[in-house]
Amino acid sequence: MSDPYKILGVSSSASGAEIKSAYRKLAKKHHPDLNAGNAERFKEISSAYDILSDDTKRAKYDRGEIDQSGNEKPGAGFWRTWSGRTRGRQAGGPGAGQPGGFDFADDDVFADLFRASARGRSRSGGPAGGGSVRQEAIPNTNYKLKVPFEEATAGVRKRVTLSDGKIFDMAIPAGFETGSKLRLKGQGRVGPDGVTQGDAVIEITVEPHEYFIRVDRDIQVEIPVTLYEAVLGESIVVPTIHGNVTLKVPPNSNNGSTLRLKGKGVPATKSLPAGDQYVTLRIALPEGGDEDLTEFVREWAKGRGYNPRHKMKFT
Repeated sequence: MSDPYKILGVSSSASGAEIKSAYRKLAKKHHPDLNAGNAERFKEISSAYDILSDDTKRAKYDRGEIDQSGNEKPGAGFWRTWSGRTRGRQAGGPGAGQPGGFDFADDDVFADLFRASARGRSRSGGPAGGGSVRQEAIPNTNYKLKVPFEEATAGVRKRVTLSDGKIFDMAIPAGFETGSKLRLKGQGRVGPDGVTQGDAVIEITVEPHEYFIRVDRDIQVEIPVTLYEAVLGESIVVPTIHGNVTLKVPPNSNNGSTLRLKGKGVPATKSLPAGDQYVTLRIALPEGGDEDLTEFVREWAKGRGYNPRHKMKFT
């Protein structure tokens, strides 16, 4: 290991504030959780800061009692005079609460780094190792929330109560699907440092709808129509997640005909257009039958026979 002063890029007369500032810049640049592959460099920087941020260790290093790694040199037993904390260290600063010169709760240098590395772990899926200090991932608190289909698709505000009793009015954006997650920053469990909190992560489950089905950003629905509505063409009322609308059924519509309601699917977002709603017609005869209709069709069919299966090939 090289001279700690050279590693941090400061002079041997640098003040505590200058050493702290130099360490802050280098640690953020080379922390292994943020920059994979710099573990050894970060270890070297941390060791240098461990020595120079502690006035006792720094004095012993300057007198030649310890080497660049902080190990006592042979013959150093002759030097046992403590130099005291004369370089401006404040109570509760680096080294006050942790071996190796770091105090998670009080040292703002490492607190900043801890928050940044936590963000890096969340992107990479877990804690990265190899540095001189290894932090555990901050624990999140996971919740599940069921949301009705229409509310999740159109967007809604929900009032949720966390396990600690805190209440939040939470916005669920339009188009949320099952498995989508919302995050309440800093509302999870307390991390290993005793101060930093994880997040509350809320996983959404969209409840199935009685007759709506979502396909990407479109919504599909089957609507029953009477025989005369299909034959003559009538205006019918159709439900959508945006409210009821009137739909004109074209004359002579077949069973299974599909009509489009433009823009009546999942609402538009900043990056995505609104979806459509597709209405499939299902001809429904009167329940239990209708004698007049039966007699009419019987008379109508005489001499008017047609075969809707004429295009099909039967073996």
